[in-house]
Amino acid sequence: MQFTKSIDAFKRAQQSIPGGVNSPVRAFKSVNLNPVFIQKAKGTVITDIDGNQYIDFLASWGPLIFGHAHEAILAAITEAAQKGTSYGAPTEYETVMAELIVEMVPSIEKVRMVNSGTEATMSAVRLARGFTKRDGLVKFAGNYHGHGDSFLIHAGSGAITLGLPDSPGVTLGTAHDTFTAEYNNLDSVRALFREKGKEIAAIIVEPVSGNMGVVPPTKEFLQGLRTITNEYGALLIFDEVITGFRLAKGGAQEYFDVMPDLTTLGKIIGGGLPVGAYGGRKDIMDMLAPIGPVYQAGTLSGNPLAMAAGIAMLKLINGTPDFYAELERKAAKLEAGMRNNLVSTGVKGVINRVGSMMTLFFTNENQVTSLAEAMKSDTKKYAEYFKMSLESGIYIAPSQFESLFVSYAHTDKDIDAILDTNLKALKQLH
Repeated sequence: MQFTKSIDAFKRAQQSIPGGVNSPVRAFKSVNLNPVFIQKAKGTVITDIDGNQYIDFLASWGPLIFGHAHEAILAAITEAAQKGTSYGAPTEYETVMAELIVEMVPSIEKVRMVNSGTEATMSAVRLARGFTKRDGLVKFAGNYHGHGDSFLIHAGSGAITLGLPDSPGVTLGTAHDTFTAEYNNLDSVRALFREKGKEIAAIIVEPVSGNMGVVPPTKEFLQGLRTITNEYGALLIFDEVITGFRLAKGGAQEYFDVMPDLTTLGKIIGGGLPVGAYGGRKDIMDMLAPIGPVYQAGTLSGNPLAMAAGIAMLKLINGTPDFYAELERKAAKLEAGMRNNLVSTGVKGVINRVGSMMTLFFTNENQVTSLAEAMKSDTKKYAEYFKMSLESGIYIAPSQFESLFVSYAHTDKDIDAILDTNLKALKQLH
């Protein structure tokens, strides 16, 4: 493959955009390559500006669960846009979206729309603090909840990809109120609550970690968090920006049957457009202005284009009876094939999968259940694997510490193609 136009485009972008990208992991820095610049996409295929085509297993980092440019979603956006792109006033789109979310997500009685996952998590934490009248926040090393100050302490996603777990600009006061525990380690959580329990407003957690690679929770972990927060009068916040509507209609909380007090959403509910939301129990949500004292606002919140796209997406999910069964079948086929390839080539690795989310860790460890274990992965080997995949027409995350996403649009032929590429790459890496 030739990447001449992408290389030139990146050089140009670096002159006016910090690092040449508007989100750090897009820079391909951890895989030692120049990023490819995308021109168009349809279904499961994306095309870069050099004309190279790839089967996409990243899905815009998760939201495109029906593939790119789905006709029903495009039609909804077009219809909404023809009536105007934004009003700064209420629309019925917002109510329909809220009703769908309340209907589908078990713990949500009321929901508020925002413009990004980061906005959702920041707002949920502020609301939790306002509701409990406490300042402390417990988060987990390797979980990523956007780029809010409280979340950039032992963070996952691009922060660990680039070796930047802590960010300048985060104040000592913010750090003082943020307590970090170990994912899947209830003892670390109990120790924090024994010492700081009366100060802690909430625990925020990715119910399935997707930002240190996919790391599933143990059976006891999520229920243990629910028990601890109940005991100490703190709130439990599930960050379901990735898992919401991907693992089940009701997200990870339905999948694992553990109900949080607040839930943050994003990605899939935007149908590919920027969006976020946070919701939960009525008594908590009614603390928000204009009926309560906790302030949060957004000029473009509930934007009609994003709402129309999201409504179309959720209606597609509701109207597709075999949706989650097919996602599971395809993802299970991919997992089984990759496991067979690891065995046949003798390459050491760990595959973690929950539903249609999956990560292949290049590691000598027998399991990856925490950030410490994830960080033992061979990132140089992953960089080589990524390059071989890209050059073979397979588009995956440019970082060891992210997820592969299977979509309903992927065909068995697509799965066979990635397995064929995986086998060839592993043979060269052995």
